[in-house]
Amino acid sequence: MIAQNTPIIPSASGYCCFLVGGDCFAVPSASVAEVLRDGRITRVPHAPEAVLGLLHLRGRIVPVIDMRRRLGFPVSILSANPTHLVLRLHDDWYSLLVDEMLDVIEVPADSIEHPSQPAADTPHDAVVGVFAGASQLVHFLDPQRIVQLPGRQREQFIHKQGATHGGF
Repeated sequence: MIAQNTPIIPSASGYCCFLVGGDCFAVPSASVAEVLRDGRITRVPHAPEAVLGLLHLRGRIVPVIDMRRRLGFPVSILSANPTHLVLRLHDDWYSLLVDEMLDVIEVPADSIEHPSQPAADTPHDAVVGVFAGASQLVHFLDPQRIVQLPGRQREQFIHKQGATHGGF
């Protein structure tokens, strides 16, 4: 019997998988609010390189982060119907622009290999683990780190604007 104060830790966690630059990435499915197949992006002058602009989503103004730019991949031409993975982090919402949505997978926590030292202040600073799946390698991302842009992009934005907003 389990004591009432003992936390129940699941043996596996759900992760929402997507492709960026041909590589598979995943974020905890609990962070995902919804997936949009289109949406008009309003450009923001002098925003960090990875921030494409803002998306108006049912009364919310949501920053759009291009995951190709955020993760250091070559930039591609936006499709007519981009795929937005909308994250909810506390009371803030963010849209991650991804190449393609895949599936939700369950991965046991002890099957994820974690880096010995985080890649601080690089495009890969949000990668917190990897899992060798049957068909491909899955890179796990920390949603909070995704929205905290690397220092170089933050400094350029602060220098141009003089202030920051949210996770920028």
